[in-house]
Amino acid sequence: MTPDGPPITPAGMAALRARYDRLLGTDRPAIVEVVSWAAGNGDRSENGDYIYGRKRLREIDRELAFLARRMKILRVVDPAQQGARDRVFFGARVELADEDDARLAVSIVGDDEQDAAAGRIGWSAPLARALRGAALGDLRTVALPGGSREWEVVAIAYPD
Repeated sequence: MTPDGPPITPAGMAALRARYDRLLGTDRPAIVEVVSWAAGNGDRSENGDYIYGRKRLREIDRELAFLARRMKILRVVDPAQQGARDRVFFGARVELADEDDARLAVSIVGDDEQDAAAGRIGWSAPLARALRGAALGDLRTVALPGGSREWEVVAIAYPD
């Protein structure tokens, strides 16, 4: 964790660590066991269990390396510790209204934990960048692929 790395919530870091632990402690040993069993069966060139197992093992090792590098550079930021709760910063739950009074509620989280379907947008997403520092009642224009949209900040909340 570096003091100037990309931000992530404590829950997001816990999810990354759980994924890493599951891959390292459960998934990888199971695949290693299958590969060693398949290697003992003789000809490896036509052994599907061996070939698929080795491929899956490389995928797991690649993901483990990615997660290890990522967790090392991420900066855990607890939104509950946010001092200025009247403005939109990392970890804020923001309710927005557009010109037609259509409402949208989003939480601004780390890029590694974003999930648009669940209303979690990444810190570097266009909407999150436009909302940074906004106060209640501010209008923000967001450049989107389908054109620009203007949003008004209706509510700002942080977890306790």
